[in-house]
Amino acid sequence: MTSASDFNDRMLSLGLARVSEAAAHASARLIGRGDEKAADQAAVNAMRDQLNRLDIAGTVVIGEGERDEAPMLYIGEEVGTGNGPAVDIALDPLEGTTLTAKDMPNALTVIAMAPRGTMLHAPDTYMEKLAIGPGYPKDVVSLSMSPRERVEALAKAQGVKTSDITVCILERPRHEAMIAEVRETGAAIRLITDGDVAGVIHCAEPEITGIDMYMGQGGAPEGVLAASALKCMGGQMWGQLVFRNDDERGRAAKAGITDLDKIYSRDEMVRSDVIFAATGVTNGSILSGVKREPNYIETETILMRSKTGSVRRMIYRNPR
Repeated sequence: MTSASDFNDRMLSLGLARVSEAAAHASARLIGRGDEKAADQAAVNAMRDQLNRLDIAGTVVIGEGERDEAPMLYIGEEVGTGNGPAVDIALDPLEGTTLTAKDMPNALTVIAMAPRGTMLHAPDTYMEKLAIGPGYPKDVVSLSMSPRERVEALAKAQGVKTSDITVCILERPRHEAMIAEVRETGAAIRLITDGDVAGVIHCAEPEITGIDMYMGQGGAPEGVLAASALKCMGGQMWGQLVFRNDDERGRAAKAGITDLDKIYSRDEMVRSDVIFAATGVTNGSILSGVKREPNYIETETILMRSKTGSVRRMIYRNPR
């Protein structure tokens, strides 16, 4: 395992930004073209190419499926030159394939990196998620609370009415009861069609996004990516794996998870320093999308380090 002192996050962070930027450039050519698979594959190819240029001994622990699903960046795939620190990598080459194909807001390329053995190897199942931004007492809300109780507790912590709270929820039939209960409190809801990593990140900058809390079920791998971002930006997050059948419970066992009912805090999903990068593909509330001008391509990337709490927003212009 790479120790925290061996994990040269400062030097690796710019390389990680280049990885997410390359994936955004590649997928941007397919914005609005209606082909989700082609957009995702373009991002995968670019991300893999850039990762293999980094001086790391990297292992993908959050990826796009198992080994037999290559050419995706699969779980267990080794990336990098092999000359450098051993690291865990969590990635979503294109978070929002549907958003990209339909030219809808908030498609991102997302990647996080931490010392080897410090990221939760989340299986490809659902995860019940709850997240809030920084500045609150510890455990002011919890997964054991009902949606109504969460809204009321957060409003009390802010010193505002429940009608002043805005909650982000993924628009799915499974969330109908949750949505109804939140609306009964008078709170506003911002429904998103896809992209719950972005949904969780929204909580970290409520003054920009207007989002106070995220709740609901989404992909467990995306939960680890979201926890990586919140570890850098500040905020609290909890996740509990949700299993629908024995096959999914078997995936958890294969990932080394024995307590199937465990509720993971942010720092249990990401147990050490982490760096996180995301680049906008389509315009969104967090990042601007790729701009394709006659003579250049321009991207906006957010690059973060948990060790220092630094958050950089970078504009990269590349001649065409």
